[in-house]
Amino acid sequence: MTAILSASELMSELAGTTPPVLLDIRWQLGGPDQRPAYEAGHLPGAVYVDLDRELAGPVSTTGLGGRHPLPDPEEFGAVMRRAGVRAGVPVVVYDGGQGWAAARAWWLLRWTGHTGVRVLDGGLSAWTAAGGTVTADAATPTEGDFKPNPGALEVLDGDGAAALARSGVLLDARAGERYRGEVEPIDRVGGHVPGALSAPTSENVDADGRFLPAASLRARFEALGAAGDAPVGVYCGSGVSGAHEVLALDVAGIPSALYAGSWSDWSSDPARPVATGPTPDGA
Repeated sequence: MTAILSASELMSELAGTTPPVLLDIRWQLGGPDQRPAYEAGHLPGAVYVDLDRELAGPVSTTGLGGRHPLPDPEEFGAVMRRAGVRAGVPVVVYDGGQGWAAARAWWLLRWTGHTGVRVLDGGLSAWTAAGGTVTADAATPTEGDFKPNPGALEVLDGDGAAALARSGVLLDARAGERYRGEVEPIDRVGGHVPGALSAPTSENVDADGRFLPAASLRARFEALGAAGDAPVGVYCGSGVSGAHEVLALDVAGIPSALYAGSWSDWSSDPARPVATGPTPDGA
């Protein structure tokens, strides 16, 4: 099963005998709650899942673990069951079109053992552009039976990310100016993990927010050294856009690990080194 599907493919599956469970993961970094947008119009039958409250755990007062720590697996499983997620039944997740939030849900479901989850390529925007309808009717899913079994995808901590930057390929999915340390609007300090390569998530998609063809993505990542037997890891600001990069790598046929705490975890520890400038080891 591929990790993404088009709006037309989703329409066909929804009309079939085993329609997928739909999850609406609309979210804005630092923006307003997206539940009102969901209530104003969503894919028929889709259940809203809040990224900050349901796809992340409590933030530590020290900052360690990052701004979006991984949720407790059992609590995440309860959220998914309430949303109607079942073992053996496909799940499709979508957001407003950027893909970051949907990728976070995709990654968490994959990490906890669900093998049939995909992301709607281009999100809600692609759905409406293809003639898909939306509704304000509340979804009333039947309780699911999904039981999380974490560990299906590899997770890195700070030490693991540092080691991978030396022994393999560590990709920084943030915007280039944040990687270089020119700006840092959120976290304690700007810069990047020493040895990491700049690979902005924005370069994985076209102008409509849809993923580039698999061959193009593979060529992009191979040019960064993500080829052959080299282990690959990804981080971003807090593990959200990084999940989108893991998804892009999956589309390209390249397995990768996610540094879940990402830069918000790394930069919260003053003892960890910080590189700045355009090169992996700093200016």
